[in-house]
Amino acid sequence: MSWLEMGAVILAGVWAGAINTLVGSGTLVTFPVLLALGTPAVTANVSNSIGLVAGGVSGSIGYLPELKGMGRRVAQLVPMSVLGAITGALLLLWLPPEAFEAVVPVLIGIGILLVIFGPRLQAWTKSRHEEGGSMPTSHLVALMAGVLVAGVYGGYFGAAQGVILIGLLSALSTEPLQSLNGLKNVLGLFVNAVGSLVFIITAPDLIDWRLAALVGVGAILGGVLGSRYGRRLPPNALRAVIVVVGVAGLVKFVFFP
Repeated sequence: MSWLEMGAVILAGVWAGAINTLVGSGTLVTFPVLLALGTPAVTANVSNSIGLVAGGVSGSIGYLPELKGMGRRVAQLVPMSVLGAITGALLLLWLPPEAFEAVVPVLIGIGILLVIFGPRLQAWTKSRHEEGGSMPTSHLVALMAGVLVAGVYGGYFGAAQGVILIGLLSALSTEPLQSLNGLKNVLGLFVNAVGSLVFIITAPDLIDWRLAALVGVGAILGGVLGSRYGRRLPPNALRAVIVVVGVAGLVKFVFFP
């Protein structure tokens, strides 16, 4: 790997770490970059997931002030994320690589659509969001089930997992939206960390540690920047870059395997 290629992976990690902290969908940046370097799809996905754990840590730490008083909600939802992540990671390992290669274009497409229509989803959920009220039991059950499904998706692939989570949380929970964004970061961190642990224990041969380390170095910085300064960036600018990179990755995967 050349210095230029290493630099591209680190920069992609920075961008992904910042995006994950703010919105989600960082995988739509790093995964296409790893594919462009000729990395096999499953190895790229596994190595990327491991690398992005570091950005999840720095981004979650940056959102600690918003998480004050959220301990009960964290305790309710983290087990769902953990169970979902284990299930998704095992599905990735159990299903043949051909199955992953067949479904990845669909998952990337779904991720791109979620990024494009994310503002409408957020506007809809915000209109139904009453901060500070009590959560009905039915909403809690639905939220736990939704977080479980999002964890399965995140353990298997994960692009736009953050968009899914913030949509669920803002539609069904009553905490302030900034607090929910911090909670989204924590849940995403657990999904990536648990899924990565499954990969490390059961399929270490699928991991390219060099790529994981490069993504991780960039993601740490990206998580810090995202939690400190990224909220000042125009959301549409972030969204446009995610869509462009995601479409490029989709074209590369489908037409230039």
